[in-house]
Amino acid sequence: MKICGVTLASDAQRLVDLGVDALGANFWPQSKRYLEPAEAGFLRELSGKILRVGVFVNAGSDLPRRLVEEGIIDVIQLHGDETPEDARVFLDAGIPFLKAIGVRGVNDLAAAHDFGAKAILLDAHAPGVYGGTGQTIDWDLARRFIEENATLPLILAGGITPENVVEAIAAVRPAALDVASGAEIRPGVKDFGKVEALLVACRSGSNEGS
Repeated sequence: MKICGVTLASDAQRLVDLGVDALGANFWPQSKRYLEPAEAGFLRELSGKILRVGVFVNAGSDLPRRLVEEGIIDVIQLHGDETPEDARVFLDAGIPFLKAIGVRGVNDLAAAHDFGAKAILLDAHAPGVYGGTGQTIDWDLARRFIEENATLPLILAGGITPENVVEAIAAVRPAALDVASGAEIRPGVKDFGKVEALLVACRSGSNEGS
């Protein structure tokens, strides 16, 4: 599981302590969960303890590459309108990245393999907002994508909460879950009661599927 929208060093450390697999830091200035790159140094101290994902929206390549080179993040998440051509600079440089796709219907998934991403993240289609809305996607569509693309890991996002996480895992069987609004007190501040409930559900769901 990845908990996204981390803005506080204390929250990041607590995620590490709980054994969360990954955290996301949003470097898109218009996000409610924006983390100023100059204030992201605390992520460097977590190297090797948790997978650190930097979320970018139509940012070009300079900032994402710099944060990787500076040891702030491990993986880039392209969460905007990037094309496979935009992603090629990361592919050619050997920098691991995820590609998020806002899903309205099956046609949105046609180019999923063209990016060369390590995994595809499916989120609710949110023009101008780019995720974090708390809206769910069509889980049946996500499940069909997995069945038809067994070699491409799928990360399920969009409205995952402690109340629906068990149902989401059972319906989709994704490689991972990505949670932002469903694990918050308010944007950018985590609710660790919710985080722990999500973790319990993920671990029980994983055991049932093994």
